[in-house]
Amino acid sequence: MKHKGFVDLGFAKLDITREKRRGFPEIIYSPGKNPAHLKKIIKRFVTYTKLLFVSRVNSETRASLKEEFPAMRFYDSCGLAFLGTPRRGKKGNCLILTAGTSDINVAEEAAIFLELTGNRVERVYDVGVAGSHRIAPYKRKIQSARVIIVVAGMEAALMSLVTGLTSAAVIGVPTSVGYGASFKGMAALLAMLNCCSPGAVVVNIDNGLGAGYFAHIINK
Repeated sequence: MKHKGFVDLGFAKLDITREKRRGFPEIIYSPGKNPAHLKKIIKRFVTYTKLLFVSRVNSETRASLKEEFPAMRFYDSCGLAFLGTPRRGKKGNCLILTAGTSDINVAEEAAIFLELTGNRVERVYDVGVAGSHRIAPYKRKIQSARVIIVVAGMEAALMSLVTGLTSAAVIGVPTSVGYGASFKGMAALLAMLNCCSPGAVVVNIDNGLGAGYFAHIINK
């Protein structure tokens, strides 16, 4: 902490020591940012890191960034953008499950982040408890995984089911999928927080990136 550890752009103070502390540089959250500010942040960050992520990139921002940074990769399935060199070598065994197909965009945010940061990822989608027999063929995968991410909306019961089948760490991601009484994911969040099977943690609503980040720490 002898050095101030950040670059002051006036409108932003870039944390250039986070990669050394946490293993990853600061991840840039795109929504709400002035497009010119976003570009300046990216330009400065790439002088300090080979691994830069921008999250929740919409189509308008994507077009603007693609013009400015032609080497940037865009993953439209989850709004993630990446600039740099992916880490080689696949560590661990991270299994990502979704309750339904409407949860896939959140799951892909976790999956792509993990793959680009050097983790081995398997996906099993659309195995929610409305048809719990669908998960039976994947029981061996669930029991052999090192870390599992469960992405579910509605009543989010899938996390409780999965946690009871494995000794692995389980990360729950509640999604905003559901009708009115789901309260935009609050019902799923509270259901996951009240999981009766120990060994699970829960991230924020629709926060696939946070789940992927935590899964990487476990794998590492």
